[in-house]
Amino acid sequence: MSAVIQPGEIRPPAQEAPFVRPADRKHVFRRRADRLLQLASDHPLEPFLMFVASVARAQQNALDQLDAASVSLPPELSLAEQRRRGEPVFSAWSSRLEPVWHEVLTGILADVETAAPAPTRAAIDTLRGMDRAELGTVARQVLEGNLAMADPARTPLIAAALQVYWTHLATALPVEDFGVIRSDPEPHAGHCPLCGSAPVASVVQIGGTQQGLRYLHCSLCESEWHLVRVKCSNCDATTGLEYLGLEGDKGAIKAETCHECHSYLKIFYMEKDFEVDAVADDLASLGLDLLLAEEGHLRSGPSLFFIPGEESANAS
Repeated sequence: MSAVIQPGEIRPPAQEAPFVRPADRKHVFRRRADRLLQLASDHPLEPFLMFVASVARAQQNALDQLDAASVSLPPELSLAEQRRRGEPVFSAWSSRLEPVWHEVLTGILADVETAAPAPTRAAIDTLRGMDRAELGTVARQVLEGNLAMADPARTPLIAAALQVYWTHLATALPVEDFGVIRSDPEPHAGHCPLCGSAPVASVVQIGGTQQGLRYLHCSLCESEWHLVRVKCSNCDATTGLEYLGLEGDKGAIKAETCHECHSYLKIFYMEKDFEVDAVADDLASLGLDLLLAEEGHLRSGPSLFFIPGEESANAS
């Protein structure tokens, strides 16, 4: 593993650059599926990545079927007050899950069943046999970040449905509304301004007003928000940061490690690989996570599609 100090000054985004970038709901999961298929070729985790690609296709299909009437948005006055206080607009912790999310889950399970490996097919059968209260309990584990003891086969399927549900919420507001989410007090820089969830990774952009800017990618609602570079997304430290990568890698991925809070978050560079997708490339680089874990670094943001399970959690 090599250590590289990432050059670049700490600066706010250009005036024209958006603070929050909601997902492109027409293509977000479709592009992820394509990227996963690309990364899967000759990869040690090829079967796993291929299956997650089928999940992403199912997610896009489910999202395409949702319309504005599928969920109830808070009144505009309520949204304005939340923005004024710097609170997430659609909080993953406090927002009520509406029944449509069960329909999303049902559709995803049906779409991926034939492509699923045997353990996942068993998990699908288990999920179909659970009542809504039981499913809601698992969903709350995901939304609250309680993944240490989560089931590694069932939880990613629940998470897939929740991602679709929250992506639908996060893209329901007019794009022009996102400029005013940046408020005083601002939300914690390391949590999504729209849903309050932690990021899965960050991406340094290329082109236009966003050239060289780092955006965190939400693990739940697929939104992205700006955070200055050379700053820990977990504790806001600007010193004691180190950028680690794998020997022989072309430099498209590093892990930003913090000596203050001992956490890390991956950072991808579009100038090295234009087609990078935060979730797909995170899963394809799990080898880096294993090396970082061996060195005592703790991941600050969740990977909702790779749940080590209780045995691994106890071993750590």
